[in-house]
Amino acid sequence: MPLPPDSTSSRHPADASPLDGLRVLDLSQVMAGPFCCMLLGDMGADVIKVEPPGVGDQTRKSMGFRMKGEDSPGFLALNRNKRSIALDLKSEAGRLVLHRLVETADILVENARPGVMKRLHADYDTVSKINPRLIYASISGFGQTGPWATRPGFDLIAQAMSGVLSATGTLGGDPVKCGLPVADLGAGMFAAYGILSAVVGRERSGRGQYIDTSLFDAAVALSVWESTEYWATGNSPQPLGTANRMSAPYQAFRGADGYFVIGAANQRLWLKLCGLLDRPDIRDDPRFLENVDRMNNREELAEVLQRIFVQKPADHWVSALLDIGVPAGPINDYHRALGSDHAQAREAAIRIPHPVEGEFNALGFAAKLSDTPAQVHCAPPLLDQHRDELLAELGLESAQGELAAAGAFGS
Repeated sequence: MPLPPDSTSSRHPADASPLDGLRVLDLSQVMAGPFCCMLLGDMGADVIKVEPPGVGDQTRKSMGFRMKGEDSPGFLALNRNKRSIALDLKSEAGRLVLHRLVETADILVENARPGVMKRLHADYDTVSKINPRLIYASISGFGQTGPWATRPGFDLIAQAMSGVLSATGTLGGDPVKCGLPVADLGAGMFAAYGILSAVVGRERSGRGQYIDTSLFDAAVALSVWESTEYWATGNSPQPLGTANRMSAPYQAFRGADGYFVIGAANQRLWLKLCGLLDRPDIRDDPRFLENVDRMNNREELAEVLQRIFVQKPADHWVSALLDIGVPAGPINDYHRALGSDHAQAREAAIRIPHPVEGEFNALGFAAKLSDTPAQVHCAPPLLDQHRDELLAELGLESAQGELAAAGAFGS
């Protein structure tokens, strides 16, 4: 069907937002892609979330607990600063609306399995002909090339197949994944890094480009110490619990009433620690003289220090270590961490107004820009909340009935 001519967007620009003026089409679901697009939205980009009709992003319903509304807390956590339109991209009419959005967009992000976007006529080769300035980012489990490209990918699978899982936990124990979804979140951050690099490059070339990253790539790229140890020694790194691969003592110890962590990560700090403990015999022990010696005898060192630390409460050691300039801290749970005075001062947690929830707690902005700070411009959208608004911006308001009859918005 013919489409009416384009129209100028009526979106009100955000105040002092560094990415204001950039439009992002978020065709992704669950975590990596939505996280990437939320980061861009936090900095002022106009993020349009294109979702399947009826169900929307899988994360809207997939988590096992709810607050007031139907959207899960997981969805709310990953989708602020976005507008939603539901399009059936299996229909020609739905693709026509998407292609009109592409004409107005700077960036498109998707995280489908390789091949899916091509079947939907939404792959880079297709949409870059519509808009040569478009920057197109694909996030998948294993990337668009290589023998594993068609495998399904979740964070756990990427952690396992990248080596991360093999180096996490304790030696001889059962497999333990990294507690945070580092492959998912890492892929989202690397995608955002690639996108913004491409935006800068487009200022010189005038053209967009294709970005291919994956959960596997992110997990491998974050394995800085582990890869270094493997290439330097020829041995695959083994799990170390809380210990560090490059310095000792740098790990958790048990005080009389619980655990704390210490980071005596260089020779100066090591000597300060020995002075606090009043143990010149440990300082002068040939097994522990230099960091290389302590690394070679890490388990023996931990046993010696543990016998000392268990004699007094954890808070005693943390205070004493900080008093002499040795990094140390308690092991906080999230109740203590997010409720701390420091988290409050850093605005690590914020309250976001929502049309159904009223308000909900969300994580704040980790990157704090002095002149153009990240902001909450709008709440996580309800499914298809902004259809009328977006169609009006595209000049398709009068065609909405025809588009609906043709299946653009689902059956």
